[in-house]
Amino acid sequence: MPITRQMPKATDLREVLSFKKPDLNLRRRRLSAALTIDDLRTIARRRTPRAAFDYTDGAADAEISLSRARQAFRDVEFHPSILRDVSHVDTSTTVFGGPSALPFGIAPTGFTRLMQTEGEYAGSAAAGAAGIPFCLSTLGTTSIEDVKATNPNGRNWFQLYVMRNRDISFGLVERAAKAGFDTLLFTVDTPVAGSRLRDKRNGFSIPPQLTASTIANAIPRPWWWWDFLTTAKLEFASLSSTGGTVGELLNSAMDPSISFEDLDVIREIWPGKLVVKGVQSVADSVRLAELGVDGIILSNHGGRQLDRAPVPFHLLPQVVSEVGCDFEVAVDTGIMHGADIVASIAMGASFTLVGRAYLYGLMAGGRAGVDRMIEILREEVVRTMQLLQVNSLAELTPEHVTQLTRFAPLQSGARTFTTR
Repeated sequence: MPITRQMPKATDLREVLSFKKPDLNLRRRRLSAALTIDDLRTIARRRTPRAAFDYTDGAADAEISLSRARQAFRDVEFHPSILRDVSHVDTSTTVFGGPSALPFGIAPTGFTRLMQTEGEYAGSAAAGAAGIPFCLSTLGTTSIEDVKATNPNGRNWFQLYVMRNRDISFGLVERAAKAGFDTLLFTVDTPVAGSRLRDKRNGFSIPPQLTASTIANAIPRPWWWWDFLTTAKLEFASLSSTGGTVGELLNSAMDPSISFEDLDVIREIWPGKLVVKGVQSVADSVRLAELGVDGIILSNHGGRQLDRAPVPFHLLPQVVSEVGCDFEVAVDTGIMHGADIVASIAMGASFTLVGRAYLYGLMAGGRAGVDRMIEILREEVVRTMQLLQVNSLAELTPEHVTQLTRFAPLQSGARTFTTR
């Protein structure tokens, strides 16, 4: 039958065509267009000077650890159930003695206000509004007391480095306890700074130093410099002096003689939950569980310390098997999607932490950008759970996930050598 055509009527056009009202708020418009964490990263890169962006985005040496960690999540294969009612999904959990509305929190990040001037104010406020934990770094750019004032009713955690000057470290512990922080993350993977080659090549220093290159890079980003120059001076609770690259500052502050004796001292002075961050082996996980700490975080510091370090997500199943399901094991490094979080929980993690994702959101739009980051991950977590057809985090099991492997260790004695 031939198709007959007719000129459309104005009333018909109104029914099938509608024009979206333009949003004149530029920040809201660019953030609403971000559908993934990678989208936030793209916006962050466009709006932030290269040195500051690369400090967040980069890792140590050839950045192999970071690449492998992200690849490990890409290599996940999910196994969904069928014919289950998933109209309601519960993403809440309990971690380290307290509640969280979602199975992830905001990881500790250093020098945060250099990324975007709202820094930890934006992170802690967004975390509090979302009902998830916020962790302040020893090298944070907002005081313990100000974070508490910004997030008075939320869960605030403190991440501790042991400094050469022990009085500084122990004083921070006492201040965090007095301010009502409930969990201390004792970080053990930073006896010295990793080799952050991007920072060295960019000349990234505290405070930022102006060169011909940095000036040229700043010209298309005047808003960043305006924010930086017209807001409060950066202050570091743990650094008595600044002036040098980040690696130089870390090496001058960190103590390579850190030991289990320091862990004993901290246990004596910290009244809350004590969690060890930066664990990278099964044996150390077992030892810490036997010592009675409240939990561990499998982490290679986002690939920013030892390059070619173990992938935390790969370690997770064996660690959980060895320490038992009653001992809390969290995981970080490489998480860029809500499906990464769901996979981690399915493989036995109690919780996850996101660092770069948080900073991408911060650089993309301050507090609103961090809110958008949390919203993106929340939507991805919920959708992944619904597609797996589970109603709660407790229903996630290793049967839902296969960890596909690209690299496997050689069997002992598998290599043979010939001589000429």
